[in-house]
This record gives sequence, structure tokens and C-alpha cells, in this order.
Amino acid sequence: MSTATRINRPDASVAWDTNPQAWTSVCALEQLEPLWGEAALVDGQQLALVLLPHGHLYAVTNEDPATGSFVMSRGIVGSRGDRHTIASPLHKQVYDLETGQCFTSAEYALRTFPVRVDAGLVQVRLDAGQAG
Repeated sequence: MSTATRINRPDASVAWDTNPQAWTSVCALEQLEPLWGEAALVDGQQLALVLLPHGHLYAVTNEDPATGSFVMSRGIVGSRGDRHTIASPLHKQVYDLETGQCFTSAEYALRTFPVRVDAGLVQVRLDAGQAG
């Protein structure tokens, strides 16, 4: 029996458990520290996982849209109003962790991915990623 729970955003376009093979296990939830990004290589795609203190979990591309450098897991985690954000450690563009929208430069967007925890394992769906 699955103990899956959704962690980040509701996304009606993503099937929840109808295709369990679409979800890829990345790491144990207990390996993530709140407010610190963690880099992960999943099927050739570099991701940044971000866990917030109240339990929200986000998966975004590790590639900085402005520079092409793989550094977003080292970004500065924060907020803009009620939106959770990550700022590039290079040029400080600020991105919405849920949507990938860049608050500081409209020409950039950070690709985001559905993420969940199933039996203590962080899982992502690469096939459902979207750019802000």
C-alpha cells in the first residue's frame, strides 16, 4: 500500500498514482535540510531540491536560466510576500519555487517539477516539468 503524500503544488495536469513508473526516487526525505538546496542528478537531469521548515518541498532545475551554470541548489532560499523563492547565487535573480517565474527579470524562468514523498522517499516527475 502506498503512503504517498503530495508535498508542493497541486497540479491537475499531473496524474497522481495512475503511472507510478513516471515518479523517480531521488533520496530519503530525512537527508534534506530545511532552507538548504540539495543537488541531485536524476536520469541525466540536474535538479535542485529545496525543503522548507514547515514541510513544503520543491524540485527545480539546477541550471541558472541567466548563465547556464548549474548552481541553483546553492541559491538563497527566501520569500516574496507569501511566495517561496530561490535567488540565483550568481546574479541574484529571484524565482518563485512553485511556478518558476522570475520576479526580477521577465525574460528568465526556472523549470519546476512535481515532487512528492512516498514511504519516506523524495520522488520527482521529470516528464511533467514546466518552465515558469
